Amino acid sequence: MAIQYFWRHPLAEQVREEGREQGLEQGHIEARRQMVLRILEWRGIPAPGPVRERVNACTDLDQLEAWVEGAVETTDAADLFAEE
Repeated sequence: MAIQYFWRHPLAEQVREEGREQGLEQGHIEARRQMVLRILEWRGIPAPGPVRERVNACTDLDQLEAWVEGAVETTDAADLFAEE
């Protein structure tokens, strides 16, 4: 009699794959958050608490990417949110 272990079950495989995908997405989001704040820091542009909170609360990868691009050009961190 063949025993199929749970971790080899197709459902377990699916759950693991979904977890990997979610983990990768979360990693990309966190990397973009840090990138926005680091670019501002490297450019000597202050990022007050409300700016940091908004960046760190964002889960939209496209929005974060837009802020990364904006951080390269802006002279005021609050201007990152002007187009919303």
